[in-house]
Amino acid sequence: MEQMKQMVLKKFEEVFGDSEGAKVYFAPGRVNMIGEHTDYNGGHVFPCALTIGTYAVARKRADRKLAFFSMNFEGLGVLESSIDELTPQKEAGWTNYPKGVMWAFGEKGFTLPCGIDLLLYGNIPNGSGLSSSASVEVVTGFILRDLFGFDVTNQDLALIGQYSENNFNGVNCGIMDQFAIAMGKAGHAIFLDTADLSFTYAPIALRDAKIVIACSNKKRGLGDSKYNERRSQCEAALAEIQKVKAIKALGDLTEEEFEQVKTAITDPVCVRRAKHAVYENARTIKAVEALEAGDVELFGQLMNASHTSLRDDYEVTGIELDTLVEEAWKIEGVIGSRMTGAGFGGCTVSIVKNEAIEKFVECVGSAYEQKIGYAADFYVVEIGDGPCVL
Repeated sequence: MEQMKQMVLKKFEEVFGDSEGAKVYFAPGRVNMIGEHTDYNGGHVFPCALTIGTYAVARKRADRKLAFFSMNFEGLGVLESSIDELTPQKEAGWTNYPKGVMWAFGEKGFTLPCGIDLLLYGNIPNGSGLSSSASVEVVTGFILRDLFGFDVTNQDLALIGQYSENNFNGVNCGIMDQFAIAMGKAGHAIFLDTADLSFTYAPIALRDAKIVIACSNKKRGLGDSKYNERRSQCEAALAEIQKVKAIKALGDLTEEEFEQVKTAITDPVCVRRAKHAVYENARTIKAVEALEAGDVELFGQLMNASHTSLRDDYEVTGIELDTLVEEAWKIEGVIGSRMTGAGFGGCTVSIVKNEAIEKFVECVGSAYEQKIGYAADFYVVEIGDGPCVL
């Protein structure tokens, strides 16, 4: 991290003339081990923060201007705005994420007294589904708290990030991504009940195995994907179930209860969507219990079942993610593999025995390139902490 710190500071000096008064920050990306598309259905999720993420350099300005620079989009140069112009603009591109957080702070009663210079560098693959946008949101909130002394907790930072993405960027995301990033803890995943935000940290003890992420390199945009459509299908199913059973969210139902009330849902597609939400929630609870009991094999089987449900009932996988997972399942030493994130591209997450990692990357990689026509990227990842000042 020290090397990264020096690199971003040097770039800040190049772009903004000097680095006097500037500080360096980091917020991680996240991967969800199991519990997909349950976070807006009042269910459980099981994400962890990663050691890859977003590096930022920031300092206060003497005026009300905002100056943004991303090392990932260097060709765009410095993008200028002002704290008096915090409205979403399509042409503002990536700056809508930090601007959205500044706007959301204002909506919550924390107005920025002055502008800032902000440089970002992310080593999360863009569009990978490892939450580069939520990482930018959390690091921005963390910076605002640090620079201006705003009285907000890390959990507040997650909620503000979600609020900005929902209301400024128009993406109807749940709380999981921002929560996992803001509340990350090295060596642990977060078992989060999205209905009430109660959570526990569960150690990820994989002994002789590692977490391997395969990035499909199929680009997808959350806002224009079918994400919002899936969400409204679940809402429609919930509304019909509520006519026959008093529940607040699909996550309130057990598998048995769902089977008893599913006839209340008139659209067969909505039945499948709701089934995924209920069964995936149950799988997530079982998976965490399996991990606590040291049964990594069962955890892996539940990951596999999660992917099958996301493919068949929720229909958010697509040929790229299915190919990565189905090729992974063929390899001895793969304990479990599934898509992670919103779907329609992005990444898979697999638990792979150490001795099988090389074969996994080679075989899955070549089969994928042969079938899809371009390469996937592979990352052996560690579980890291939440946001920090470097």
